[in-house]
Amino acid sequence: MQMSPERRAQWSWALYDWGNSAFATTVLAGFFPIFFNQYWAAGVAPQTQTLYQGLTSTIASLTVMLLAPWLGAIADRRGTKKHFLAGFTAIGVITTAALYLVGQGQWPWALALSVLGRIGFFGGLSFYDSLLVSVAAPKQMDRVSALGYGLGYLGGGLLFAVNVAMALKPALFGLPDAALATRVSFLMVALWWALFALPLFRNVSEAPPRDGATGWAELWQTLRHIRSLRPVWMFLLAYWLYIDGVDTIIVMAIDFGMKLGFASDNLIVALLMVQFIGFPAAIAFGWLGERLGTRRAIFIALAVYAGVTVWAYFLQTVMQFYLMAAAIGCVQGGIQSLSRSYFARLIPAAQAGEFFGFYNMMGKFAAVLGPALVGVTAQLTGNPRLAILSLLVFFVVGALLLLRVRDPLRG
Repeated sequence: MQMSPERRAQWSWALYDWGNSAFATTVLAGFFPIFFNQYWAAGVAPQTQTLYQGLTSTIASLTVMLLAPWLGAIADRRGTKKHFLAGFTAIGVITTAALYLVGQGQWPWALALSVLGRIGFFGGLSFYDSLLVSVAAPKQMDRVSALGYGLGYLGGGLLFAVNVAMALKPALFGLPDAALATRVSFLMVALWWALFALPLFRNVSEAPPRDGATGWAELWQTLRHIRSLRPVWMFLLAYWLYIDGVDTIIVMAIDFGMKLGFASDNLIVALLMVQFIGFPAAIAFGWLGERLGTRRAIFIALAVYAGVTVWAYFLQTVMQFYLMAAAIGCVQGGIQSLSRSYFARLIPAAQAGEFFGFYNMMGKFAAVLGPALVGVTAQLTGNPRLAILSLLVFFVVGALLLLRVRDPLRG
């Protein structure tokens, strides 16, 4: 059966998530931190390694935070969201592939390429997210956004599983050692990302250019516009808080497991569980959002996250850690996808690029407060369980603020 142009555009848009999620799993969450410490910067003091990686993330995040709203305004006026997305994709793909060429001890090159790769990945997300309004009507947004996240979890998880197998058993893949297997994995991520980005550029259309100011003038107009749209700024505030908790759990879960004494193999298994459970769960949340209402489905996910933070305080065994990973996998993609579709319905479609620039800027801000709270709590109490429990405040306050945002489809 031939696919309609509308469905072809939606699947093409979602396949981009399938492709670029490999960078998030194999590079960001999986191999880069370990390979940097053990190979590229093996002779550098551990605390200095941590400092360098932290600065890398901060530089990339600040760059994207400053650029995304401004470039989004330009893209809206000129009708060039796909052009900007292509540019950031090219930066991410080329620099990720170039990691293959970085030899042992060449940590400055690894850091420089990592900064550029992160800018390519995160910088492109604003334009990718904003194209949701071009491929889905408001009533379709929950399902289509969930399809993107679902395919992202599956695609990123599949390639990550292959890459893990390559690193653990390099001889099975005709490779002499784990170091070369890891470097080949970076090259595979770049090819995977580029290949599955192509359907979007071929089959997704965007709104034509519109008249008016561009750049900083348009950006200030958008800021004033956001101030006048109470549901938009109230949602952004709620999103900033609860996604801070979500992102902190993503970032700190492996460290939390290590502090409890679990083996690295157990932690990799838990990470893979989140990826593969996240695929059907994200799709299910798209259906749930359509049936119950998007905001109600987000509340369900927030309730699970609140329960996870309490559960983590009492967690003792590896099996309990796996169950916690499964619970997170059930809601992680759902809260991400429904937050995106809910915001897309709150904003003017013609200004999606700049509004999603602010949306993703809030997501980058969320990488600051949560980890700091966890780190300070752990330092003051010496208890990693209390550190994770402290995240409960983000989910509770975020949910209370979300209560004050009207559902655009249900009133």
